[in-house]
Amino acid sequence: MVSLNITAPGGGRLSILNPQKLSSCNSTVPISILVTRSKNEIFLTGPHGKYSKNVPVIVKSQYLTPQELQQQQRFSSLKSPSPSQTAGQLPRRVYVGYTIYKGKAALAVEPCSPEFSPLESGAFKLSKEGLILLQFAPAAGVRQYDWSRKQLFSLSVTEIGNIISLGTRDSCEFFHDPHKGRRMNLCSEEGKVRKLLKVEPLPDGSGHFFNLSVQNKLINVDENIYIPITKAEFAVLVSSFNFILPYLLGWHTFANSTRPEDASRLNNANSTVDYEWNR
Repeated sequence: MVSLNITAPGGGRLSILNPQKLSSCNSTVPISILVTRSKNEIFLTGPHGKYSKNVPVIVKSQYLTPQELQQQQRFSSLKSPSPSQTAGQLPRRVYVGYTIYKGKAALAVEPCSPEFSPLESGAFKLSKEGLILLQFAPAAGVRQYDWSRKQLFSLSVTEIGNIISLGTRDSCEFFHDPHKGRRMNLCSEEGKVRKLLKVEPLPDGSGHFFNLSVQNKLINVDENIYIPITKAEFAVLVSSFNFILPYLLGWHTFANSTRPEDASRLNNANSTVDYEWNR
């Protein structure tokens, strides 16, 4: 495919795709264009003969392979997608987080989306609640952290609620065994990985300690990482947790899918729900 564009300073522009395929019956469009080495002269060949024109022009010639054309069309669709294109596409993934750096460790906080399962009716049901992922990395030097040694701890929605409700002098702790209730190759690994997260107030009341202890007998790891969180940093965490909590429960998908005209029909179809005000 050949694309030939001619642009004049006055604003006029001529764009021709595959000029060799133009019909000679069209007297207003030249059949061929010859550009001389002079920047101000072009020769146009039309149905009534050859003529020249002295104009300042800028000529851009671009040869596109089928793969390049397909790629260009894909990029164009991303810039200005139509409603039909976006209807069946998932939104692009966006990564966000909040990281706190201190002298002995760093703490990175990231939300993880909930999961949904399709039903035979075509609807979706929440199959797994979202969570907040905490990543603790020990310091490896001045303003340097060893993220290869990071330890992970996932906060459930209930554990998030516990942290949100903490007062200045309150504390809480959570115990996780990732292999509890699981069996792999008929050999239980329950109890071989133990994680304990403690959130305790600082002695002067200026914030909280986040202390993570990990004992992993599978890879012979015994690590304890703690990081002090100031009042301001803790306020950012609490505000972020409050905002993201309904999304971790998937309630935003319900709110976005509910329309006024469908509300009574859906409620009447769900005969298992007995509303108190309907009694």
